[in-house]
Amino acid sequence: MDTILLNVLNQVIRSPLSTVLGVFALFLLPGGSIQAQDSGITEGEEEITITVDEAVQIALVNNHMLRRGMLNLDVAETQIREAWGTVYPQVSGTGQYTRNLKTPNPFAGSDAGGLFDTIGAIEWLAFNEGARTDGNQNTEPIPFDEFLQRQREGYNEAGISPPGASGDNPFNVENQLNFGLSISQTLYNGAAFAAIRGAQQLRDVSEDGYQRQRQEVANNIRSAFYSTLLAVESVDVLRKSVQRLRATADETAKSVEAGVASKFDRVSAEVELVNLETDLIEAENRADLAVKNLALQLGISPQRKLDLRGSLDADAVSPGEYLDPDAAYNVALEQRSDLDQARGSIELQKIEREITQSQYLPSVNAFANASYIGSVPDNRTSVSRVEGESFEFTSAERGFFDDSFWDPAVAVGIQLSWNIFDGFQRRAQLQRNKIEIRQSSIDLEFSKNAVYLEIEEAIQNLEAAMKRIQSQQRNLEQAELNYEHSVSRLREGVGTALEERQASSLLDQSKLNYLSAVHDYLIAQSQYRAAIGEPIINDQ
Repeated sequence: MDTILLNVLNQVIRSPLSTVLGVFALFLLPGGSIQAQDSGITEGEEEITITVDEAVQIALVNNHMLRRGMLNLDVAETQIREAWGTVYPQVSGTGQYTRNLKTPNPFAGSDAGGLFDTIGAIEWLAFNEGARTDGNQNTEPIPFDEFLQRQREGYNEAGISPPGASGDNPFNVENQLNFGLSISQTLYNGAAFAAIRGAQQLRDVSEDGYQRQRQEVANNIRSAFYSTLLAVESVDVLRKSVQRLRATADETAKSVEAGVASKFDRVSAEVELVNLETDLIEAENRADLAVKNLALQLGISPQRKLDLRGSLDADAVSPGEYLDPDAAYNVALEQRSDLDQARGSIELQKIEREITQSQYLPSVNAFANASYIGSVPDNRTSVSRVEGESFEFTSAERGFFDDSFWDPAVAVGIQLSWNIFDGFQRRAQLQRNKIEIRQSSIDLEFSKNAVYLEIEEAIQNLEAAMKRIQSQQRNLEQAELNYEHSVSRLREGVGTALEERQASSLLDQSKLNYLSAVHDYLIAQSQYRAAIGEPIINDQ
């Protein structure tokens, strides 16, 4: 009996650590506080009483995988907005200022430079022509040298430097500014439109994955809860066994003193009692560790005592209506989020294929560009002739933003971009897309078969556990009667202490077998609920 008890406890204690904690480790909050409205846990409580449903609700709030899954959904939402951004109008602005320290003369080294030497001659010819045709007797044509002389005198009287007197490059403009605004709107881009659908599909795939994580977390927490409950109740069985054996040892000692029993019986009972008490100490330590591990998985500080509300008895077993494997499989096809996720992944790959196909078509954009260009010299003095006078001049200072220095420019158009030949890259990409879709379809078929096997295994475990419960329940009744009968025989003096200890050991073994059967049924029940994809709903 001791070996069976220790094996059961070892299996119970180790299972949550290796299968649950190792795979679905839950987030431990600082200070051990749980941020869950429904947990009923407040800071400062020394003992926390919790049911299996409450444990699941707490885990759905604190589980770090689920919290990361929620962030993945947020990422998917941002990807949708990012994809839409590619078809919204794109607006960009530019600004540039250039200070020209020295500008080359574009006509230097060519005969065109002499053009500026003849400007004065052109003005002289225009003056003489006007003098001959205006009918004024006082105005007569004058020589070219006299014209230049009188022109210089006019500039000097006005206090203005004649053009070109400084010898600077007449084309030099010290300040150049350019401000521009560009707007582009996508008219057609097959890849961009498909990318929007792909981002939305990715969000659905992420949602399906998140829902499946919730189902798996709920299943693992229920399994961990029932396994911890089995460890605790197994300790109770062992503790009662120690109490019975201690009473038996006392009775054996009295019988030895009365001379109706041998010292061998007393020593055997005492040795067996010490061994069982040692087993009880180890079992209590392991059960305590299992409770703390469960608290850790729930995000509760292991320093706080956790009281599990529940028991492994007939009241905990609710057979309910369980579908046959085929009917349950049809339900799972509709409810299993991981299957929806696999189907969604195939659709996502099909959209990726559409994106590749869209590269065979051109993309069309409409654009509008507006700019404001300024060429502003440092010397902004404007020279003009006095009306009616040929050799009298006046000047005015123009501002930095004078219209004569600034010019607007506006352009609109449509741009077409078409990659006509890319070295057969798109063809290879399409072939790869088709292969990946076929691979995913094969994976989906395998997943469906695995789901059917999972459902069938859960149903078989349920049926086997129920038969074990019914069998062990009858066996437990028989073991209790057998123990009572052995105690009565011992008191009447017709039985022996060895018979009583054997009956007690059989009773303990029957109780452990019964608890194990109930535990296995509850585990199989949880696995069945996860196998058919039972939706997880938070109690708000």
